[in-house]
Amino acid sequence: MAPRSDGGARAGLNTGGLSSHLVPTMNTPNRHDLYAPIHKALRLFMTDTLAVMGRLDLDDPQELAAGLARLDALLDAAAQHLRHENEFVHPALDAHRPGTSATIAAEHREHLDAIAALRAEAATLRALPTAAAAHRLYRQLAAFVAENFEHMDVEETRHNQVLWAAYGDVELQAIEGRIHAHVGPQEMSVWLRWLIPALNPAERAALIGSLPPEAQAPVLDSARALLDDMAWSKLCRALGRAPVSGLVAA
Repeated sequence: MAPRSDGGARAGLNTGGLSSHLVPTMNTPNRHDLYAPIHKALRLFMTDTLAVMGRLDLDDPQELAAGLARLDALLDAAAQHLRHENEFVHPALDAHRPGTSATIAAEHREHLDAIAALRAEAATLRALPTAAAAHRLYRQLAAFVAENFEHMDVEETRHNQVLWAAYGDVELQAIEGRIHAHVGPQEMSVWLRWLIPALNPAERAALIGSLPPEAQAPVLDSARALLDDMAWSKLCRALGRAPVSGLVAA
């Protein structure tokens, strides 16, 4: 991954040596947020996969294969996510304030290069599982995750400021709807796997409650497998369901 040329201070703020992304830049209004839910899912997907790669048992072929398959899934999801932002969110930003997306779009290109490099490193490990190759891949993935965390913070702060100034919530929901229309069933299944445990109880209930009734049952089945008993009970209460499968609260 290419180093940033801005010395880690994209906003040009003097923060006493801290990256400007770590310093709050805005108060989040009660507005529709295109970024927050999917970024929660992506952060969980990234950190969980990083942990998996860090503890790989190279002497266990099945564990190695499963770990590399998890990494493949993460890299697929990351690439799909940034392409959706390029296609649907960046035009909306630039229509209101031309050039807004330029820096992040350039980083998206760097992220695609980093994804390709991670795939090549994973292929090396798959072909010859050595401790050195495994640690090199782990460190490379850690750097990718770190860069993405800062990158997502810029989108959730500076990009949202532009979106909220330019568009109403109904318009933002329409942009989100166009993104969802381009997400196939398999990709959606992957995102739900990480969205469900990543969201807080209110967000989780709103997500599942917004689905058509015929789509809720399989998602609830997945949710039950992903959530602990307390989180599952909160979800059922919010949806007016009993926590025992097949029963509905009166």
